Amino acid sequence: MKTFRLLTAALLLATSASAQRYPNQAQEGEYAPTVYLIAAQETETIGCGCASRETAALHRATVTNATQDYIDTHRPGFQQVEKPQFVFATKNNRFSFAVGGTVALRAGYDFKGISDNIDFVPYDIPIPGNYSTRQKLMMDATTSRVFLKAITNTGAGRVVVFFDADFRGGREGSYTPRVRSAYVSAKGFTLGRDVTTFCDLQAAPTTIDYLGPNAYNFNFATMIRYEVTFARDRLTFGVAAEMPHVSGTYNDNFSALRQRVPDFPAFLQLSWGNNRESHIRASGVVRNMYLHNVRTGNNTSLLGWGAQFSGRIKVARPVVLFMNGVYGQGITPYIQDLTGSGLDFTPNPQNAEQIQTMPMWGWQAAAQINLSRKVFLSGGYSMVRVEHKHGYFSETEYRQGQYIFGNIFYKASARCRLAAEYLYGRRYDMNSVQNHANRVNVMVQYNF
Repeated sequence: MKTFRLLTAALLLATSASAQRYPNQAQEGEYAPTVYLIAAQETETIGCGCASRETAALHRATVTNATQDYIDTHRPGFQQVEKPQFVFATKNNRFSFAVGGTVALRAGYDFKGISDNIDFVPYDIPIPGNYSTRQKLMMDATTSRVFLKAITNTGAGRVVVFFDADFRGGREGSYTPRVRSAYVSAKGFTLGRDVTTFCDLQAAPTTIDYLGPNAYNFNFATMIRYEVTFARDRLTFGVAAEMPHVSGTYNDNFSALRQRVPDFPAFLQLSWGNNRESHIRASGVVRNMYLHNVRTGNNTSLLGWGAQFSGRIKVARPVVLFMNGVYGQGITPYIQDLTGSGLDFTPNPQNAEQIQTMPMWGWQAAAQINLSRKVFLSGGYSMVRVEHKHGYFSETEYRQGQYIFGNIFYKASARCRLAAEYLYGRRYDMNSVQNHANRVNVMVQYNF
């Protein structure tokens, strides 16, 4: 709550400061925020002579430059915030900040089987089902969020500070505030908390479901990251050191340890088309997971690794394709359906004195058809699978999950979206027992 009190104080300070409002004029579809020049007085633009004209020209240039800052630093992609509607800038645009957010109400109904999660996660489909897992009603506004973005223009380039939060920090339905991202970015470096570098933010389709396809990897991490774009903005390389999250299964011979080595994800991306709107990306991650061998009294580690190919391809004016495929061992934080599943490693079923990483893979493909500027349809399929290794540790262990979706989004106004969605999921266990779930979602979202 301290963070929110500081944010409120900043807002009050900004609005109480002397500022002049400059609404942008733009054609439909163009980004045109309202820019407030901090400490700009009305008297500065009143009168005649060169001084007044120069001041007015300076203010217009500041508005243009501030707007361009937020266009250049905007990051599109899965579950990302829209460009801010209100920007506060100093007269020379040396510093600016913006505050915005989203109010989102999702309502859903599960039938003929449920996913025991506020999000549609095939891993959480109960096996076997019973009388209490047939239907479920949900209403949720925890994905509503607020964000603060500040940009400082220095002689060495832009420095961007970004913070956003939603209300998913506690148990389901508690509406506890949660920090999603909090980072500073400059000269290609990002320091703080952000979406993991392994995630290709533009490779997933838009869904009402917060987590999206089960083979995707929308998770957050605390990191140090470096990215550079070269070859006429066609190639981008990124590498990071990220705080690890290990989720394994132990027995009497092994116990958990605090981790000692960060995860190291990296990627290389090739982009093309107008505004580089299409791309393919190759990503990889290496991790070293520590645990304690109770039998020998020694600490040991297991190597986890993963590789991914992903992309977003605009094949025609109204059609966009999305996809990613991932394979690895011990990489549950990088596959949506397996996050927190305890399957980074398990005891060897043939020798309880040994422990082993689990091989896992998944893929998703989807298409979006833009019927007009206001309406689009999308649909796709996603699958995740955990392979046997010396058999399986438990017959009720997760084996495979499937995720199918179709939706329609309607842009009712510049700030309001309406959507409806159908989801189907199925889970298989190692013993081939399975169950499925269906969900219908609707959403109203307003950006401010």
